[in-house]
Amino acid sequence: MKARRDRGSVRSQVYSDESWSAFAVGFGLTLQRLRVERGLSQDEMAVLSGVSRNTYQKYEKGRGGPDASANPTLRVLLALAQVLQVGIEDLLPPERPDRLLR
Repeated sequence: MKARRDRGSVRSQVYSDESWSAFAVGFGLTLQRLRVERGLSQDEMAVLSGVSRNTYQKYEKGRGGPDASANPTLRVLLALAQVLQVGIEDLLPPERPDRLLR
């Protein structure tokens, strides 16, 4: 969560749950499409990127657990991009989550 000064007051900026969930699902679909295009299995992607198969599957589903979106670390994003031979930006959906001001 980020704080932002606005005319003397501080307001927190957070992502809405709905837009973040949609972003995570979009990330998973992109990840799956790129993996399939390269002829890799989920097991191969997991091994090559250094995560467990279960964790990798959660990324493709866009789910990290009950009521939680998948949220890979920057290190994992870089590994996934390297395995797929794309830039990190290519893994991310074009639509970014909406930010709400509290």
